[in-house]
Amino acid sequence: METIGTNLFIVDDDAILVTALKGYLQNRFGQSIHISTFTDGDSCLEKVDKGTDIVILDYFLGDKNGLDILKSIKAINPKTEVIMLSGNEDMALAVETFRAGAKDYVVKGRHSWVRVTKTVNYIITKPIRLMVDEFSISRQLAMILMACVTIGVVVFIVMQMKR
Repeated sequence: METIGTNLFIVDDDAILVTALKGYLQNRFGQSIHISTFTDGDSCLEKVDKGTDIVILDYFLGDKNGLDILKSIKAINPKTEVIMLSGNEDMALAVETFRAGAKDYVVKGRHSWVRVTKTVNYIITKPIRLMVDEFSISRQLAMILMACVTIGVVVFIVMQMKR
């Protein structure tokens, strides 16, 4: 999938929710994000590739379990960030999705779209991701560089305070 910007998939068996969430995110992020929608996990998995940046994934997908889809997405592209979206508030379920590689676990409800938007924005603007994408350096090197910059800033502040 070759598009400019961020490639985001929305996967939920509720077609109305999928359409509404797509419109909401498109209004928030504009042309910087390309959104594809799916109402089942298998259709999503057919399209997931190295160019898939973010997947917003419902946990309950009819006959499929979102956790299984999450694991398959991570097997295809470990760099894809997955935001689990579920009506279930079970902490054990949330922990299980984090262990499988989910970036966030958002419970459907009144403020869930705000949380999803914040997580998507965080993923898009994350400095390490930018270094990896823009400068083609490894994720490990980007993390080391960010740690060095952070330490340098702290040392600079401490030195300024001592003056």
